[in-house]
Amino acid sequence: MTGRTVAAVEVREPRLRWRIPEPVRELVGRTVRAVRRRGKYLVLDCGDHCLILHLGMSGSLRVVPASSPPRLHDHVDLELGSGRVLRFNDPRRFGSLLWTRGDPLRHRLLAKLGREPLEGGFDGEYLYRHSRGRRTAVKHFLMDSHVVVGVGNIYATEALYHAGIHPGRAAGRISLDRYTRLAGAVRSVLEHAIARGGTTLRDFVREDGSPGYFQLELAAYGRAGEPCARCGGVIRQRVIGQRSSFYCPSCQH
Repeated sequence: MTGRTVAAVEVREPRLRWRIPEPVRELVGRTVRAVRRRGKYLVLDCGDHCLILHLGMSGSLRVVPASSPPRLHDHVDLELGSGRVLRFNDPRRFGSLLWTRGDPLRHRLLAKLGREPLEGGFDGEYLYRHSRGRRTAVKHFLMDSHVVVGVGNIYATEALYHAGIHPGRAAGRISLDRYTRLAGAVRSVLEHAIARGGTTLRDFVREDGSPGYFQLELAAYGRAGEPCARCGGVIRQRVIGQRSSFYCPSCQH
């Protein structure tokens, strides 16, 4: 995408999570200067304006020949002027495309996002400092995008298991040493999951159409009633913050 000029914009279905704004057609004739990510948002930097994309739960982006007929749920095409298009597909329409002026990091959706877990500044001291006085469960705290971005239900469950921390323990009652272990576990779990192509439980596929294989190596998530790989105890399931949590009562406390 970098360096490509958008030759045309075709919106087949504007009704996504938020209706695609009509000014998105101002993309035509603009050159994409950079592509970056902030949390779960993708940013196409076009100079004084930026396109902010979110894939939602089921969205995907593909670069395909412009002659490829659109499939069901192919809602938006950005023609790149090279005989190819960037095509946005989203069966559930929970994704979004927003056209914004100025610094995209100041946009209301991005301005209050927390630290990136795989970048500098995310460590035990950061988690410890932001958790003081919080009574919410540590798993809920870890999934709060205002604290840290990109740690979803599966990866929070796995990180807490590897750090030996019960997901229901109050965030404000965990020590600095334990948060240091947790920060390391978050990074380790995410890096390993990325290397394995992500986690396919429903409809996720990689850029080449293949599934992610990290689900084959999950230590706790989805394993209720099975033996813990560390101690042999039984993995239990509990709902925390309206999400299913899995943990070993012997190893995690």
